[in-house]
This record gives sequence, C-alpha cells and structure tokens, in this order.
Amino acid sequence: MDTDDVQLKNQQLTEEIGRLNTELDKKTLLAEEQLNQLKYLRSDFDNYRKWSEKEKGAIIALANENLIKNLLEILDDFERALPSLEQEKNKAGMEMIYKNFKKILSSYGLQPIDCVGKKFDPQCHEALCTEKCKKEQNTVLAELEKGYRLKSKVIRPSKVKIAEPVVEDEGENNG
Repeated sequence: MDTDDVQLKNQQLTEEIGRLNTELDKKTLLAEEQLNQLKYLRSDFDNYRKWSEKEKGAIIALANENLIKNLLEILDDFERALPSLEQEKNKAGMEMIYKNFKKILSSYGLQPIDCVGKKFDPQCHEALCTEKCKKEQNTVLAELEKGYRLKSKVIRPSKVKIAEPVVEDEGENNG
C-alpha cells in the first residue's frame, strides 16, 4: 500500500468514526429521553396508585356509612325495646346483644352525639320543638332521637327539644 491509500483509508476511518460518534450521540440522546419518559411514567403511576388507594378508602368509608346508617334503626329498636322487657332472663340476653352491637358499631368509628344541656348546633342537632323555660335560649333540653358521628362526620343529627326563653310582661310586674 502506498501512502495515498493509507491516507485515504485513514480519512475513511476518520469519517466512519465521526459518523459512528454522531450516531452514538443520537442513540444516547434517544436513550436519555426514553429514560426520562420512563421516570415520568413511573411517577404518574405512583401518583395514580396513591389516588386510587385514597379513592378506594373513600368508597369503603361511604359503604360503611350507609351500612351503619341502616343499622342505626336496629339500634334504636333495641333502645326502645329494652325498657319494656319483663322477664329478667330475656332482658339480660337482650342487653348483652345490645352492648355487643354497640361495641361493633363503635369499633367502626360510630359515636353518639352528646347533646342534652349543650348549646344547639345545627351541624349536630335537628330541632323538632321548643319549650319555654328559664334556661338559656337554644339550650338542648331533651334528646328525642340520638344522633351519631361516624369518625368525625355527622351521619345522623340528634333530634332535640330546645329552650325558648320565657318572656315576662313588664306591665304585670309593675302593677
């Protein structure tokens, strides 16, 4: 081989190396882009998974809430029936069932709303009637039907009787 052939061969090899380096740069750039896309997809999937878990929890909570609302009717029936039981043997059995039923509901986060003697709160109470008395206005005098919270959410407000102040006629006191 003569020097011209060697130079030509070197030039061809240099051009080939340049072409291969350019192709390598393009492939490297493409690989980086695909890696970034993969990272974004992984992140999107993680976010979707977290959202899905949260949504599933909300659906389960709603299903529990509806079930417990329906079971509250049975709880009310127990509370009305227990005082009327005559035989001590039957009453003890019913009280045991009632306590177990309350325990199960409370394990799901059900708590009764304490209301008698408290200030009327439209978020927790439903006023069915009023009674004139000397107590402070809008004080809950009696609970007509128990209200309940499921965790922190009021699922059934207490039905209550509230105080209405007695207005004394001034003319009668002066005469």
